[in-house]
Amino acid sequence: MHVLILGGTSEARRLADVLAADPALRVTSSLAGRVARPRLPVGEVRIGGFGGPSGLAAWLRAHAVDALLDATHPFAERISRNAALAAAETGTPLLALRRPGWDPQDGDRWHPVPSLAAAAQALPALGTRVFLTTGRQGIAAFAHLDGLTFLARSVEPPEPPMPAATDVLLERGPFTLDGERALLRAHRIEVLVTKDSGSAATAPKLTAARELGLPVVVVQRPAAPEGVRTAPDVAGAADWVRRLDRCRARPA
Repeated sequence: MHVLILGGTSEARRLADVLAADPALRVTSSLAGRVARPRLPVGEVRIGGFGGPSGLAAWLRAHAVDALLDATHPFAERISRNAALAAAETGTPLLALRRPGWDPQDGDRWHPVPSLAAAAQALPALGTRVFLTTGRQGIAAFAHLDGLTFLARSVEPPEPPMPAATDVLLERGPFTLDGERALLRAHRIEVLVTKDSGSAATAPKLTAARELGLPVVVVQRPAAPEGVRTAPDVAGAADWVRRLDRCRARPA
C-alpha cells in the first residue's frame, strides 16, 4: 500500500516514522521546498510543488498512491485545498491530520482575529513594540505599519516587503519558557502576534506573554476543506491508514 504524506510539520515526520516501520506500507513524504535545510522524514522523500490540483492528481495516478495524508501546517490552505480536489478527482482516500488549536488560559489577554490583515489593523491600539511570530510569509501584511517596531522570528530570512523598523531573528523551535521570557523582556515587547498553529514547540511564548500581562493577537486557523475527514494526532492518522490497509487485504 503506497501512502503519500504531504508534510513539513513535526507531526508529518512522526507519522512517517510510525508508518515506515510497517513492512506492508510504502511511505513517501512530500515537502514544499520552502526551507533550505528541512528536517527530512524517514522513507522516500520528494521536494517541490505538484503544479496545482491537476498536477497532484497526475502524481497520485502515476505513482499508484492508495492513501493521501495532508499533514501540512494548519495554515497551508492552498495545498490542503489542492489535496481535497486531487483526492476527489482520483478517488484517493484522504485524511487531514490537524492538531488541536490552543485554548486560552486564565490570565490570557487574547485578541482573536480572522486574518493577518485584521491582526495588522488591531496592532496600533495594543502596543508599539511587536513580537511577530507568523512566519516569514506573513510579515508582508504588516509592512505598512511604520509607527511600530517589530521583532520578527522565522526559520528562513524573510523577503520584502516588511515594516521599516524590523529586526529579524532566525530561529527554529522548539522554544523553552525561560528563553521566551528572556526574549520578551530583552526586547521590551508590548504585544505578541501569532497564528493559532496549536504546536507545543512554540506554545511557551503564550505562557511567557501571560506571565508578563501582554496582549496576544491570535490569527484563527482556517477550517479543513469541506468533506475531508480529519484526525487530531499521529495515532489517529496511523490507525486510519491501517484500517484502509486491512480493508484492501480482505478478499472480495
